[in-house]
Amino acid sequence: MRHLTLTQNLLGRPLALSGERVAVIRQLLAQGADDIGLFGRTLNAGFWQDDTDSRPVSQLSDIVAGVGIIRVSGVLMPGCGGSPWWDWVTLYGDIDAAMREAVGNEDVKAIALHIDSPGGTVAGCFDTADRIYAARGTKPIVAIVDEAAYSAAYAIASAADRIIVPRTGGVGSIGVVGMHVDITGMLDQAGIKVTTFQFGDQKTDSYPTTPMTDGAASRFQADIDEMGELFVATVARNRGLSSDAVRATQAATFLGQHGVAAGLADAVMPADNAMMDVIASLG
Repeated sequence: MRHLTLTQNLLGRPLALSGERVAVIRQLLAQGADDIGLFGRTLNAGFWQDDTDSRPVSQLSDIVAGVGIIRVSGVLMPGCGGSPWWDWVTLYGDIDAAMREAVGNEDVKAIALHIDSPGGTVAGCFDTADRIYAARGTKPIVAIVDEAAYSAAYAIASAADRIIVPRTGGVGSIGVVGMHVDITGMLDQAGIKVTTFQFGDQKTDSYPTTPMTDGAASRFQADIDEMGELFVATVARNRGLSSDAVRATQAATFLGQHGVAAGLADAVMPADNAMMDVIASLG
């Protein structure tokens, strides 16, 4: 198995992750963690690779009493089902595929996004949110938070018609983060000198062996700002809020009723009650 396939998606690219999860991932990466350390057990040929358990992989979507359930859990990553599956990862391409299946299935009368995620990569996030938003009006779409819809996961949730969050569940973290690691001091202490040959003055701006210059920092921050404004615009459109109101949250997270008060959710109730409410609405 390729034990760095998913981890590489977190390196050198903007992330829409909750601050707590970014801190954990940063620490694990510093300790040399690979995909297994970050995301759990691997799959091979459709079965969990575990000495005590060999069970078939569950499908991303189920149908219960006319409601198509799409699970959005763990760290969100670009890709689709052709990649290895992990305990705590959902791939954006699989969300898209499940949405298309649910919209096209006559047995599905409503769609529930069952979300428990700290967010994930910016890559793939907003295109997925746009496609969910475009499906509004075909069938009712409800995001049921259980227990977190932060950052990229909140972008996905905001595309639904309604968002329901439990009392202890959280929404928000509308922001983007990027990281640069500078290991030049460590190399100096170890007596190691790295010589880089490059074409293009900005080619190695993001390399860990290149000290961050003021110009490079300004360019990186400009990219983060642009993606952050895209996040703000997406949530403002999806939730019917002003861009100023969304921007003013400053990537804060909101629990339960506080999320409703901020306009980031519509109701507070446990996830199972929320599911029963969706079923009841179908008559």
